[in-house]
Amino acid sequence: MSNERTLDSVDRDILLHLTRDGRLTNVELAQRVGLTPGPCLRRVKRLEDEGIISGYRAVLDPEALGRGLEVLIDVEIYAQDRKSFEEFESTVAAFEEVVEFRRMYGRPDYFLRVAVADHAAYEAFITGKLSGLPAVLRLESHLTMKKIKADG
Repeated sequence: MSNERTLDSVDRDILLHLTRDGRLTNVELAQRVGLTPGPCLRRVKRLEDEGIISGYRAVLDPEALGRGLEVLIDVEIYAQDRKSFEEFESTVAAFEEVVEFRRMYGRPDYFLRVAVADHAAYEAFITGKLSGLPAVLRLESHLTMKKIKADG
């Protein structure tokens, strides 16, 4: 049995429009996808109930929030036991600067995306928080030259 859900062209069109503008009213969305409001609302509700639409969010401007410098960090750790992994993960996940945090297969062990005000704030984050953690073996930072495509 497959977990894959069958989406028709209208479902995909609904998802496209909501991905571009999650604040569309049901009437506006229905007009864009060629449905009347009732059936459109039922489809959106079904997509939500099935977990295809998992939520709605505001897309924030990092510059306006004083967090215009985004750095990608590869992290390798010494730890091999579950307790150390869990402690490292809970500590790093709580850092305000960390906006994305993934455990990876292979190397690196973790991938972080951090957003800070500037280079000085990034240095303070690295030296004052991340590199001081007992499990950290190696950090490699990557600064973006140009963002080509991003979600949201």
